[in-house]
Amino acid sequence: MNSQVIGVDNAGLSPENLAALRESLHEQRLFRQEQLQQIGGTSQARADQVRGQQSASQIEVHIKLAAAARMVLAEVEAALQRIDQGRYGRCQLCTRPIALDRLRIVPQASYCTRCQQVREAGR
Repeated sequence: MNSQVIGVDNAGLSPENLAALRESLHEQRLFRQEQLQQIGGTSQARADQVRGQQSASQIEVHIKLAAAARMVLAEVEAALQRIDQGRYGRCQLCTRPIALDRLRIVPQASYCTRCQQVREAGR
């Protein structure tokens, strides 16, 4: 769905920037989907065989990689949804626009740099 909600501005991003960020998000989605397939795409018999050959720490690494990939995939999906709803590019805490440079680096960002730092400091 590529329509935007009328009256909402996607933080004033130009159509060109928004298109480039959308494309980056689509690429990230594809990468994470492929990553998850590679991590968990083996047959059950093969998975059992691999588990028998792997140490507990190797299995834990695979579990954590899959969890991280699922988390980023969910963030990417949420960002694409925000674009479709016309809410993309605004911090979900302070509602100020997220800097374009930040979005280019982390297109799924939900928070401006300042609010992200506050959130991380509170952990």
